[in-house]
Amino acid sequence: MRTTATLPERTDMQNSDTHGDPAPGADDPLAPGWVPPELDTTRAHPARIYEYLLGGMHYFDVDREAAETALRLVPQGRAMVEENRAFLGRAVRFLLESGVTQFLDLGSGLPGTGNIGAVARSIAPRCRIVFVDEDPMVAVHARAVAATDPAHTAVVLADIRHPQQVLADKELRRVLDLDRPVAILMSALLHFIAPEEEPHRIIRTFLDAVPSGSALVVTHLTDGGRPGQAEAALKAWDQATSQMYVRTDDEIRAMFDGTEIVEPGLVPRPLWRPDGEPRGDWEQIWGLAGVGIKP
Repeated sequence: MRTTATLPERTDMQNSDTHGDPAPGADDPLAPGWVPPELDTTRAHPARIYEYLLGGMHYFDVDREAAETALRLVPQGRAMVEENRAFLGRAVRFLLESGVTQFLDLGSGLPGTGNIGAVARSIAPRCRIVFVDEDPMVAVHARAVAATDPAHTAVVLADIRHPQQVLADKELRRVLDLDRPVAILMSALLHFIAPEEEPHRIIRTFLDAVPSGSALVVTHLTDGGRPGQAEAALKAWDQATSQMYVRTDDEIRAMFDGTEIVEPGLVPRPLWRPDGEPRGDWEQIWGLAGVGIKP
């Protein structure tokens, strides 16, 4: 099953004309409506779709259209991304309480409300965070966040499909001490990795680079037991920059090979250590989430 997209926040960018005269502030990466010159604004991107669904500001018409098409078929789509962000916050808090203070956020997407940097620093102000994404717009906004604490934060513009290049990056090495435990975050990421791109190899390469006590955090989309409905929704993103691949529970569980999955195991996102009672419609929040610790 396939799909495609990317997620930022909404701003005036959806009204930008990339073929006309530059708008005021066009050379300022943080100005409203600024678009990296190398960015293809004609195709939806997963990070921008995600951002739209979260109620953010940085997206284009094509991203909104893809998201709205998917929502007509899977109305709970917005709740699914909100629960994904909520799970990530709980997982980060759990890891900090367990003593892990370094985070490698792969496919980080646009920062937005409740991003892992904000959650982590609210608990451990001097924790170390590296954001990795291949989208130049994501990198610009992440660098604005990183600028608030450059000694403990870095942004790497890279494709996680090439993990050795990511791990060799000088900024990553400056911020992270790979001799100490690192939390490897792959939130809503691996369902954009095709089988032939070997997601297990990618995960294994990152895990091999970090010591015992490190963590793997994964969320991954499933079809919710409704393959026909999911297939139709995924077609809304067929023209986006990345295809989406829905996997079975067993396939997702295999991604944690080499780690010990902590309680409550690999479960729907609302059921992973919820703050209070989980939502009653948790079965409608398709996808699984889990945290594994490298022994």
